Amino acid sequence: QVQLVESGGGLVQAGGSLRLSCAHSGRTFSSYAMGWFRQAPGKEREFVAAISWSGSSTYYTDSVKGRFTISRDNAKNTVYLQMASLKPEDTAVYYCAASFMNGATTRPEQYGYWGQGTQVTVSS
Repeated sequence: QVQLVESGGGLVQAGGSLRLSCAHSGRTFSSYAMGWFRQAPGKEREFVAAISWSGSSTYYTDSVKGRFTISRDNAKNTVYLQMASLKPEDTAVYYCAASFMNGATTRPEQYGYWGQGTQVTVSS
């Protein structure tokens, strides 16, 4: 059974930065893609970023391109989301997810495990 535990969320002013971390408990971490999704109040969960098993391929939703960076450390079973130039519209609960695909994917149905989420609040 895979467990994902996110950390690093919090309250930050607009223009600030945060780094989210997601620790993966299983032995299969280095074999599969990982992703970050977010859900704002009253909205559906949306894709944010994904990274392939090797880290060689990444995808981002248009609204975070150039501001967010996804990375992974397979030796530490951890995936990161570095967020910069944060905006109030980035406020949401951020979820880490583990895919059953090797390649990075934006499709939530291709992720089999999800973390509990971490709150990110950006004040204006």
